[in-house]
Amino acid sequence: MGLMSVLCVKTEMKANKDVFHDVQGCELLEGDFGTVGSKICWTYILDGEKKISKQVIETIDHENKVLTLKEFEGDLVDKYDNWKITLHIETKGEIDLVCWTMEYERPNENVPELINLLDFIVGMSKAIDDHHVKMN
Repeated sequence: MGLMSVLCVKTEMKANKDVFHDVQGCELLEGDFGTVGSKICWTYILDGEKKISKQVIETIDHENKVLTLKEFEGDLVDKYDNWKITLHIETKGEIDLVCWTMEYERPNENVPELINLLDFIVGMSKAIDDHHVKMN
């Protein structure tokens, strides 16, 4: 068993919180978008390198605005075990927060925490939010 890590970030959204669940900037590998058990593939650039992430949708809870994805193949599972990410939309009064939680295991202390990936995800969230705010 490796070293368990959990990284969390919450960032405010200005756009309608429901629009975030409609983003499907990925390839469908198996199943249907928006259904548990479906498999998707993301490609992205991180630190100047092209990355790939194949994930299975583990949880969709529309009522509580929760989505959980677990990577089964790709660049993350080459170095990290049991990587999964949960997206939760949380409302505090009039403010909607996008909450990202990454959970994974590092094989040893020489393998870095995934702070750069979390920064990337926050940047992506803000870009999506900015795009939808401009459209409204």
